[in-house]
Amino acid sequence: MRRDNERYWETKSLSELSQDEWESLCDGCGQCCLIKLEDEETGEVYRTNVSCQLLDLDSCRCKDYSHRLEKVPECVQVSLEKEEQFEWMPETCAYRLLYEGKPLFDWHPLLNVDKVTNIPVSVKHIAISEEYIHPSQYEDHIAELIK
Repeated sequence: MRRDNERYWETKSLSELSQDEWESLCDGCGQCCLIKLEDEETGEVYRTNVSCQLLDLDSCRCKDYSHRLEKVPECVQVSLEKEEQFEWMPETCAYRLLYEGKPLFDWHPLLNVDKVTNIPVSVKHIAISEEYIHPSQYEDHIAELIK
């Protein structure tokens, strides 16, 4: 467990975080790396269980994080400049929670180091890489995922 003076996410706003602090908010669930489909008529966004080709399904981390935006142009870089992103992020996502003024869940790695390998909202066991799915089949992979 971390000491209270290390709980920077409770004392700083998202805009005050250093780059390292910002990056450490990610719990490694991998949900933001799943392909989403948008209904062109309604604007509703559906999540699939199809992951970006760069998502390592064993660790739920990007295989090439520093070059992901070059390799996958549609990759999302979470930032305060794009507030609309927070709406479609999982309800368990630390970025969304803090943006909405809510606390982190007690299983978050910043609060419980022992649970780093057991993130309850991880896509580790439900995702399949886009390398194995043709884009015409994405609709067949719309999934009701953990919120």
